[in-house]
Amino acid sequence: MSGGTDRRAAWRVNLGNVIYDADTPAGRAFDLLLIAAIVLSVLAVMLDSVSGFQRRYAAPLRDLEWALTVLFTAEYLLRLVSARHPAHYARSFFGVVDLLSILPAYLALLIPGAQVLLIVRVLRLLRIFRVLKLVRYLSEARVLSRALQASLAKIVVFLAVVLTLVVLIGTLMYVVEGPSNGFTSIPTGIYWAIVTLTTVGYGDIAPRTGWGKALASLAMILGYGIIAVPTGIVTVGLTQAHAERRHEDGTSLGARECSRCGLKAHQSDARYCRRCGEALPKVPPASGTG
Repeated sequence: MSGGTDRRAAWRVNLGNVIYDADTPAGRAFDLLLIAAIVLSVLAVMLDSVSGFQRRYAAPLRDLEWALTVLFTAEYLLRLVSARHPAHYARSFFGVVDLLSILPAYLALLIPGAQVLLIVRVLRLLRIFRVLKLVRYLSEARVLSRALQASLAKIVVFLAVVLTLVVLIGTLMYVVEGPSNGFTSIPTGIYWAIVTLTTVGYGDIAPRTGWGKALASLAMILGYGIIAVPTGIVTVGLTQAHAERRHEDGTSLGARECSRCGLKAHQSDARYCRRCGEALPKVPPASGTG
């Protein structure tokens, strides 16, 4: 946070180092205490939704929630004060989450029940990635995101087919069974078809006629086949995304580094650097071959 161009007061620089820098003992201790407070706050909101617990410990829970709200409010203000660019922090993802985590408590003074929205504080636990040095896992999240984006068109087509099937099966079940057997409308039949195709099977509605049971059997068999489709689509997307990342990082099989420009992303059979044209080192023979 400090630097020759930093014109903030020394105390603001030191405060910023504690709040934003998790590599120092003070910064790490601050983040760990903050995470403990967030976990405590989320647990308090959850327990407050349990009627028996809320009736018995309403006052302590309310006091704890307000104490944590004041703590988080002070922390948000300190972040604004100590940030090199306060506006950048306020508009950032964590800045917005920090603000949203304290607003519901004050809105509850005007709108009863708004304090339930305090559960958004669970998003603040994302800071644990920085505290515990788990940032490297974010690259895997980007690979997953890339795979889902690449598979989006296929998934949309798949969902369209499934939607068509549930409408068709639900309508047929309404015609076959009718209101006398619990299928009082086409939407009710569609609901049953969704529950059956997804293999959830609540059992609140079940066919009673022979034709209805036959249609239900067909829907159950289709359900098992449908479950495997999105898994295969995403698996192919993940494979392609991993291959693209290995190619970009130069970690694919046979990748060699150019001695002139340092580029690593070369195919195993490449003879010259694709950036500068320098001859690449030969691939050493595989061990264990004759």
